[in-house]
Amino acid sequence: MDKILNDLSAVLSQKRLTFGFAESCTGGMISSLVTEIPGISEYFYGSVVSYSNSIKNCLLKVDSHTIDLYGAVSRECVEQMADGLIDLMNVDCAVSVSGIAGPGGGSAEKPVGTVWFCFIVDNRRKTEKKFFSGNRQEIRKSASYYAITVMTDMMKAFKEG
Repeated sequence: MDKILNDLSAVLSQKRLTFGFAESCTGGMISSLVTEIPGISEYFYGSVVSYSNSIKNCLLKVDSHTIDLYGAVSRECVEQMADGLIDLMNVDCAVSVSGIAGPGGGSAEKPVGTVWFCFIVDNRRKTEKKFFSGNRQEIRKSASYYAITVMTDMMKAFKEG
Protein backbone atom coordinates (compact mmCIF):
# COMPACT_ATOMS: atom_id res chain seq x y z
CA MET A 1 0.00 0.00 0.00
CA ASP A 2 2.82 2.41 0.72
CA LYS A 3 3.85 2.36 -2.95
CA ILE A 4 0.33 3.31 -4.06
CA LEU A 5 0.20 6.26 -1.64
CA ASN A 6 3.76 7.33 -2.48
CA ASP A 7 2.88 7.31 -6.20
CA LEU A 8 -0.20 9.45 -5.55
CA SER A 9 1.78 11.87 -3.39
CA ALA A 10 4.46 12.28 -6.08
CA VAL A 11 1.89 12.88 -8.82
CA LEU A 12 0.01 15.43 -6.73
CA SER A 13 3.16 17.40 -5.92
CA GLN A 14 3.93 17.54 -9.65
CA LYS A 15 0.45 18.04 -11.16
CA ARG A 16 -1.22 19.88 -8.25
CA LEU A 17 -4.69 18.53 -9.01
CA THR A 18 -7.53 18.66 -6.51
CA PHE A 19 -9.78 15.67 -5.98
CA GLY A 20 -12.60 14.12 -4.01
CA PHE A 21 -14.47 10.85 -3.70
CA ALA A 22 -18.08 9.72 -3.81
CA GLU A 23 -18.00 6.40 -1.98
CA SER A 24 -20.73 3.87 -1.47
CA CYS A 25 -19.56 0.28 -0.89
CA THR A 26 -16.11 1.41 0.28
CA GLY A 27 -17.75 3.40 3.07
CA GLY A 28 -15.03 6.03 3.34
CA MET A 29 -12.11 3.62 3.11
CA ILE A 30 -10.58 5.35 0.08
CA SER A 31 -10.65 8.67 1.91
CA SER A 32 -9.17 7.09 5.00
CA LEU A 33 -6.28 5.68 2.99
CA VAL A 34 -5.36 8.91 1.19
CA THR A 35 -5.46 10.93 4.41
CA GLU A 36 -2.42 8.93 5.53
CA ILE A 37 -0.39 11.14 3.15
CA PRO A 38 1.12 14.14 4.98
CA GLY A 39 0.00 17.42 3.44
CA ILE A 40 -2.85 15.82 1.49
CA SER A 41 -5.26 18.56 2.58
CA GLU A 42 -3.75 20.79 -0.11
CA TYR A 43 -5.27 18.50 -2.78
CA PHE A 44 -7.98 16.36 -1.16
CA TYR A 45 -11.19 18.34 -0.71
CA GLY A 46 -13.23 15.56 0.88
CA SER A 47 -15.68 12.81 0.22
CA VAL A 48 -19.33 11.98 0.28
CA VAL A 49 -20.06 8.56 1.73
CA SER A 50 -23.34 8.00 -0.04
CA TYR A 51 -24.37 4.65 1.30
CA SER A 52 -28.06 5.39 0.98
CA ASN A 53 -29.81 6.16 -2.29
CA SER A 54 -31.35 9.27 -0.75
CA ILE A 55 -27.87 10.74 -0.16
CA LYS A 56 -26.87 9.85 -3.72
CA ASN A 57 -29.95 11.78 -4.83
CA CYS A 58 -29.84 14.75 -2.43
CA LEU A 59 -26.11 15.50 -2.27
CA LEU A 60 -24.76 14.07 -5.53
CA LYS A 61 -27.84 14.77 -7.67
CA VAL A 62 -28.21 11.19 -8.90
CA ASP A 63 -31.61 11.06 -10.57
CA SER A 64 -33.96 8.75 -8.62
CA HIS A 65 -35.17 7.43 -11.99
CA THR A 66 -31.60 6.27 -12.70
CA ILE A 67 -31.51 4.27 -9.48
CA ASP A 68 -34.99 2.84 -10.10
CA LEU A 69 -34.12 1.83 -13.66
CA TYR A 70 -30.48 0.68 -13.37
CA GLY A 71 -29.83 0.31 -9.64
CA ALA A 72 -27.26 1.99 -7.42
CA VAL A 73 -24.62 -0.45 -8.65
CA SER A 74 -24.50 0.63 -12.28
CA ARG A 75 -22.59 2.64 -14.85
CA GLU A 76 -25.31 5.25 -14.95
CA CYS A 77 -25.32 5.74 -11.19
CA VAL A 78 -21.54 6.10 -10.72
CA GLU A 79 -21.33 8.51 -13.65
CA GLN A 80 -23.98 10.73 -12.08
CA MET A 81 -22.26 10.40 -8.69
CA ALA A 82 -18.95 11.61 -10.16
CA ASP A 83 -20.63 14.48 -12.04
CA GLY A 84 -22.46 15.48 -8.87
CA LEU A 85 -19.23 15.43 -6.88
CA ILE A 86 -17.48 17.69 -9.41
CA ASP A 87 -20.38 20.16 -9.11
CA LEU A 88 -20.49 19.91 -5.32
CA MET A 89 -16.76 20.27 -4.62
CA ASN A 90 -15.43 22.04 -7.71
CA VAL A 91 -12.44 19.66 -7.91
CA ASP A 92 -10.22 18.74 -10.87
CA CYS A 93 -10.71 15.01 -10.31
CA ALA A 94 -13.52 12.87 -8.96
CA VAL A 95 -13.81 9.17 -8.28
CA SER A 96 -17.10 7.48 -7.56
CA VAL A 97 -17.59 3.89 -6.51
CA SER A 98 -20.66 1.75 -5.90
CA GLY A 99 -20.77 -1.98 -5.49
CA ILE A 100 -21.83 -5.07 -3.61
CA ALA A 101 -19.35 -5.95 -0.87
CA GLY A 102 -21.41 -8.79 0.58
CA PRO A 103 -21.83 -11.15 2.11
CA GLY A 104 -25.45 -10.66 1.01
CA GLY A 105 -27.08 -8.42 -1.55
CA GLY A 106 -25.73 -10.08 -4.67
CA SER A 107 -27.75 -11.52 -7.54
CA ALA A 108 -27.08 -13.52 -10.69
CA GLU A 109 -26.87 -10.24 -12.62
CA LYS A 110 -24.80 -8.42 -9.97
CA PRO A 111 -22.94 -10.93 -7.80
CA VAL A 112 -21.13 -10.04 -4.59
CA GLY A 113 -17.84 -8.40 -5.59
CA THR A 114 -19.35 -6.35 -8.44
CA VAL A 115 -18.06 -2.78 -8.25
CA TRP A 116 -18.61 0.10 -10.67
CA PHE A 117 -16.16 3.02 -10.82
CA CYS A 118 -16.23 6.37 -12.56
CA PHE A 119 -13.03 8.41 -12.77
CA ILE A 120 -12.99 12.00 -13.99
CA VAL A 121 -9.63 13.69 -14.32
CA ASP A 122 -9.81 17.19 -15.80
CA ASN A 123 -12.87 16.34 -17.93
CA ARG A 124 -11.54 12.95 -19.11
CA ARG A 125 -13.90 10.18 -18.03
CA LYS A 126 -13.32 6.48 -17.50
CA THR A 127 -16.13 4.23 -16.29
CA GLU A 128 -15.67 0.54 -15.63
CA LYS A 129 -17.03 -2.48 -13.83
CA LYS A 130 -14.70 -4.77 -11.89
CA PHE A 131 -15.19 -7.97 -9.95
CA PHE A 132 -13.33 -8.54 -6.70
CA SER A 133 -13.27 -11.71 -4.65
CA GLY A 134 -12.94 -12.34 -0.95
CA ASN A 135 -14.89 -11.38 2.11
CA ARG A 136 -16.52 -8.01 2.67
CA GLN A 137 -13.37 -6.33 4.00
CA GLU A 138 -11.20 -7.74 1.20
CA ILE A 139 -13.61 -6.53 -1.49
CA ARG A 140 -13.74 -3.05 0.04
CA LYS A 141 -9.93 -2.91 0.32
CA SER A 142 -9.40 -4.15 -3.23
CA ALA A 143 -11.87 -1.60 -4.58
CA SER A 144 -10.21 1.19 -2.58
CA TYR A 145 -6.69 0.36 -3.74
CA TYR A 146 -7.93 0.04 -7.31
CA ALA A 147 -9.62 3.45 -7.16
CA ILE A 148 -6.45 5.16 -5.92
CA THR A 149 -4.27 3.38 -8.50
CA VAL A 150 -6.43 4.25 -11.51
CA MET A 151 -6.90 7.85 -10.37
CA THR A 152 -3.12 8.19 -9.96
CA ASP A 153 -2.48 6.72 -13.41
CA MET A 154 -4.99 9.11 -14.98
CA MET A 155 -3.39 12.03 -13.16
CA LYS A 156 0.04 10.99 -14.47
CA ALA A 157 -1.32 11.26 -18.01
CA PHE A 158 -2.74 14.75 -17.35
CA LYS A 159 -1.14 17.41 -19.53
CA GLU A 160 -1.47 21.00 -18.39
CA GLY A 161 -2.64 23.75 -20.72
